[in-house]
Amino acid sequence: MLNSSQPLCHKTYDLAIVGSGILGLAHAYLAARKGLKVIVVERDGAPHGASVRNFGFVTVTGQQDGDFYRLAKRSRRLWQDAIDEMGLTTDHQGLYMCVRFPESEAVLGAFMKTDMAEGCQILNPSDVPLPLSDKVTKVLHSQHEVRLNSRTAIPKIVEALTSNYGVEFSFFCTALGLTGDTLHTNQGTITATQFVVCQGDNLSGLFSERLPDFGVSRCKLQMLRLDNPGFVLPGSIMSDLGLIRYLGYSELPEAATLKQRLCQDYHAHINAGVHLIVVQNQDGSLVVGDSHVYGESLDPFSDDRIDDLILDEYAHILRQPPKILERWIGTYATSDQQLYFIDKPDDHIRHIVVTCGAGATTSFAIAEQSLISLGILS
Repeated sequence: MLNSSQPLCHKTYDLAIVGSGILGLAHAYLAARKGLKVIVVERDGAPHGASVRNFGFVTVTGQQDGDFYRLAKRSRRLWQDAIDEMGLTTDHQGLYMCVRFPESEAVLGAFMKTDMAEGCQILNPSDVPLPLSDKVTKVLHSQHEVRLNSRTAIPKIVEALTSNYGVEFSFFCTALGLTGDTLHTNQGTITATQFVVCQGDNLSGLFSERLPDFGVSRCKLQMLRLDNPGFVLPGSIMSDLGLIRYLGYSELPEAATLKQRLCQDYHAHINAGVHLIVVQNQDGSLVVGDSHVYGESLDPFSDDRIDDLILDEYAHILRQPPKILERWIGTYATSDQQLYFIDKPDDHIRHIVVTCGAGATTSFAIAEQSLISLGILS
């Protein structure tokens, strides 16, 4: 593995990747499996962006009906290959969407009539091995989801790509320009046949001049880690507020009535973009979130009032929340024009951004698409 103290060697690579988030790592994995010589450059000393700041939650159920839902399903299968081959640890599988309003039950009923309901069922709260609040009336259970602790999984993927697949990494390496077959960096130049640029919500990196065409801005999230609650989650937890954020539910006609109620009764939550996701680490602690604030230049500060709204939603589903152990800010790229794009600055270059909160979910299938378009995969 290369690092900041080692200038780039004069080697030629089949594929050079800019960005070591999960999208860049997925490209490296799929290309290296095909026997390509791959290098990944990363401007930081390790992956520290969206991929390690969020839930590590691979979410199929609730993704937008149609192509994006199928993309998520394909990515989930590719994720399983990576999990098995790299020996990654999964914390739990499945999703429990816990709801408390008649309007929410109507959305779940409509969802169960769609093709997206494959592998899902509606449960009574008594069927779920959790101390659910008395307010919960129905639970949608999906078997598709899987959760990995991104803080440990992402570094393990980097390690496995290095030791098992021969991928080289150059950290503290900033991409400055790309001309022909040469990537110019602060550590020297890299020669490669093909290039993939996966910079997430970096709005000033390579090809940033192309981002306005895709309406790209940024989203800031507030995230919490809570103490061990004294029970084990059987899967990831979500609540009514997620039904108006995830397009697979929110685009159903029945969601309009629910949105009207939530905007009236949970005005502060909706304004802060709050919805509930709860996942559990191997040590029993919980990762809980989140909120959504949008803009091109977002401050790095959290707001206790927003954390209180997240914990309020937690209490409606799982009763009294445990004490807070950590707080942090997450980010990702966002756009109201598309959920992701594969840009083509040149025949041998792909510039890719996931412009929604489903990067962990869809990265492997998006990487497969872009590598097919480059002729690396068929």
